[in-house]
Amino acid sequence: MGFKCGIVGLPNVGKSTIFNAVTSAGAESANYPFCTIDPNVGRVDVPDPRLDTISSIIKTQRVVPTSMEFVDIAGLVKGASQGEGLGNQFLGHIRSTDAIAHVVRCFEDGDIVHVDGSVSPNRDIDTIDTELVYADVSTVETALERNRKLNKSINKKYTAIVAMLEGLASHLQGIKPARTFNIEDFVGEVPEVKDTWRDLHLITAKPILYVCNVEESLCAGNIDNDFTLAVKARAKAEKAQVVIISGKIEEELRQLDLASRKEMLDSLGVEEPGLNRLIRAGYETLKLQTYFTAGEKEVHAWTINRGDKAPQAAGKIHSDFERGFICAEVYAIPDLAKAGSKAKLKEQGLIRTEGREYVVQDGDVMEFRFNV
Repeated sequence: MGFKCGIVGLPNVGKSTIFNAVTSAGAESANYPFCTIDPNVGRVDVPDPRLDTISSIIKTQRVVPTSMEFVDIAGLVKGASQGEGLGNQFLGHIRSTDAIAHVVRCFEDGDIVHVDGSVSPNRDIDTIDTELVYADVSTVETALERNRKLNKSINKKYTAIVAMLEGLASHLQGIKPARTFNIEDFVGEVPEVKDTWRDLHLITAKPILYVCNVEESLCAGNIDNDFTLAVKARAKAEKAQVVIISGKIEEELRQLDLASRKEMLDSLGVEEPGLNRLIRAGYETLKLQTYFTAGEKEVHAWTINRGDKAPQAAGKIHSDFERGFICAEVYAIPDLAKAGSKAKLKEQGLIRTEGREYVVQDGDVMEFRFNV
C-alpha cells in the first residue's frame, strides 16, 4: 500500500469527477449538491516506469506496483461540523487517511451550480478549513474534559497533557489548523504528551495538498488563471503542494486504452495525465519514496518513508524480515539497465551489501537476508 488520501471540498467542485478519473471506481457525479452521500473508496496503481525497466531485464512472472487509496466524502458546507448539510458524520472517514487532497474549483461555468453562488477559491478554502478545525475543537474538548478529571490528584503526566490540550484548544479556536501547532513546546520530560497528541487523530494535523480543478484549456498544469494563482499563493504561505488538474479531461483519459490515451495527450500538448502529478505531489507531501524487490516470481514496488533504514524497509514486506534482519544486497536501476543482467552486475561488483544503519534511497533494488 502506498498511502491513503482523503478528498475534501465543497459540493460541486469536481471531487467525485476527479475521484472517478484517478480510480475508475464509477462514483456518482452530478450537477447538484450532496451527490456523494456514502464515502467512496478507490485504489489506483502508482505509475512507475522503473518497474518496466526492471522487469524487461529480470524476466518475472508478475509485476506489482505500489498503490494509492482515495477516500471521497460528501461535499462539506458551512456548518458541517455542527450537522449542516450532511453534517460531520463523514468527517470521521478523513481521520483514517494519511493526507488530505482539498479540491478547489478554479473554473467558471454557468451550467454548473456553485453552492455559494460564485467561484472564489480563498473563500471556499476558508469554509472547508473552518469546518475541519471546528471538528477538531470538539475532539480536543472531549479529551481535555477527560484528562482534567484524571488530573484531580495533580499528576505530573496529566498536568502536562492538560496543558498541551488547553494550548491546542486555544490554537484551534483561533481557526488555525493543528498542523501549525508546535507540540514540542509541551512535551518536556513527559513523552505521554506526544502519545495523547497522536491518539487524537486530528484532521487538521494531516498534511494537505491543493488540487485545482480547471477548465480543459489549462489541463497541462503549466498555465494559470486568477483562481489557480490565488490557490498557489495560499499554498506557498502554508508550504503545501498544488496540483492543477482538469477533472473532465482526466475522466475522459481513463476511459481510453493506452494508445488512444497517448493520442489524446499528444493532441492536448500534455506529457502525462494529471494523476501522475497528483501522486508525485502526494509523495512529496508525505515525504515518501519507493524501493523495489526483483526476482523470477515478481518485481514489486514498496512505499516507505524517506530516511527509513534497511530493517524498516524490510518490515514493509513482513515483520519477520525486520525482526531477523541480517543485511541487504542493494543495486541501482541505472546500473542494471547498463549491465543488462543481474549476473553481470555481480561480476562488475555493482551489488553491494548494506547493514542495519543503511538509509534506503529512492529507486534502490533490494534483497534482504534475515534469520528468525
